[in-house]
Amino acid sequence: MILTVTLNTAVDVTYRLPTVRPNSSNRVREVAQRAGGKGVNVARVLAALGHETVVTGLVGGANGRRLRADLSTAGLNDQLVPVAGETRRTVAIVEERNGRTTMLLEPGPVITPAEWSQFLTGYEQLLSDAAAVVLSGSLPAGLPRDAYATLVDLATARRVPAVLDADGPALLTALPARPALIKPNADELASATGIVDPHTAAEALRTAGARSVVASLGPDGLIAVTPQGSWHARPPETVSGNPTGAGDAAVAALTAGLVAEASWPERLAQAVALSAATVLAPLAGGFDAAAHRRMLPLVTVEAVA
Repeated sequence: MILTVTLNTAVDVTYRLPTVRPNSSNRVREVAQRAGGKGVNVARVLAALGHETVVTGLVGGANGRRLRADLSTAGLNDQLVPVAGETRRTVAIVEERNGRTTMLLEPGPVITPAEWSQFLTGYEQLLSDAAAVVLSGSLPAGLPRDAYATLVDLATARRVPAVLDADGPALLTALPARPALIKPNADELASATGIVDPHTAAEALRTAGARSVVASLGPDGLIAVTPQGSWHARPPETVSGNPTGAGDAAVAALTAGLVAEASWPERLAQAVALSAATVLAPLAGGFDAAAHRRMLPLVTVEAVA
């Protein structure tokens, strides 16, 4: 199975309306809520692709109960660890006329040392059955800055490849633990390295410890810098919609390819097609299956010298 870790889980709320009028009342046309957080989105996509997944992380309060009920409805294996604090909400405001999406992200609960210790005990047990582990998203308050480094170290000790999707100190402190793959976006890549050129920046993160780096470049697709070579994968068309969860879909595809030992061009083509198909879906964690099938053979993947 593939284990996904979401330390800062969330109830994702999506508001859809024609357009937002600042400094005025706005009537929302449609509201949707579902269990979220980056690792939960990854698990949804992996399950839709036919992979056995387990969701773990931290959850609490009334929002946490709503989140767990939604996971149960979705048929996802919930091994979340309860905490005293309140699980956060994230709000996506989707403007249908112009395709813009505005995100409002609550901070999440404060985690105690005892709650972190309890999570680590359960995490080590879950690793025994994992083919790979995905570590995604922000760290809630109270956790050590090197929390992801600890989780990567524990996975590596059990020969479980760790895929990390994080930014800032949570990413940088984990690099010496040598995660199998990291997946920053273009802004996170530049922020982590101070380097403008994405390929050069990705090489710098490999030098810092990541075994492979795949970076999202938005409409321009993905770049990969790996021990086997470097590639640039581009989608066949530009799509518009709700980009929330597109990066998580790419992580799901890359992790599935890692477990299957697929070639890098195959992994990248899947990641680009799946990411684009996610933009066409109304909610994070879902994707347009027909668009995915249509675009997959049309993705271009070129080696970079």
